[in-house]
Amino acid sequence: MTHPAITVEPPDRRAPYRYIAIEGPIGAGKTSLAEQLAEHWSMHALLERPKDNPFLERFYRDMARYALATQLHFVVQRVDEAHEAAEVLARGTPLVADYIAQKNDIFARLTLDDDEWRLYRRFASQADVAAPVPDLVIYLQASPQTLLQRVQKRARAEEAPLSETYLRKLADAYDQFFYHYDASPVLTVNTEHLNPLESTSDRALIIERIETMRGRKTSFVKAQ
Repeated sequence: MTHPAITVEPPDRRAPYRYIAIEGPIGAGKTSLAEQLAEHWSMHALLERPKDNPFLERFYRDMARYALATQLHFVVQRVDEAHEAAEVLARGTPLVADYIAQKNDIFARLTLDDDEWRLYRRFASQADVAAPVPDLVIYLQASPQTLLQRVQKRARAEEAPLSETYLRKLADAYDQFFYHYDASPVLTVNTEHLNPLESTSDRALIIERIETMRGRKTSFVKAQ
């Protein structure tokens, strides 16, 4: 007697959102998580290209002097990236990015004086209009001490001047921004005790929270 072959259905790997963006301060783990989600759900990964900004390394050494040039160059990049995102989505391909266009405002408001800010915003408004709105934003948090440890661990030469004081100001600015942000649903994930890059179980926890996300704002903190 023959038995029918047993077939095993592959897990559903369809992306639960058309467009996911990941945000957080320097060292929060945005890019690594975006790459993991892109692989898990076969999404197109749109990643920041900080090395394309010729002013960034000089900005980290002398923020007051190079802040405006750095931010204006990022605006140009954002417009190009917005067109790329729109093309990907128009093809019906799900997209994950490791930033949102408005992140420039967080850094700019922290480093530019009022006159520079007004000049920057005249150009940045073009990027705001061009950028598609994410269906979900994942906001990664961590303490300034943890952010500094991660920055030091990855040992990028251009980031060597970054201090805990600056990262604290940046983390506070991110918290303030996302307290008021309402353009997309936001899943806030405290990464203090999460390491999705090295832990498959931590990665699974984040994926589960994304798939079961309900409402406009939800937070997740992993217990120690």
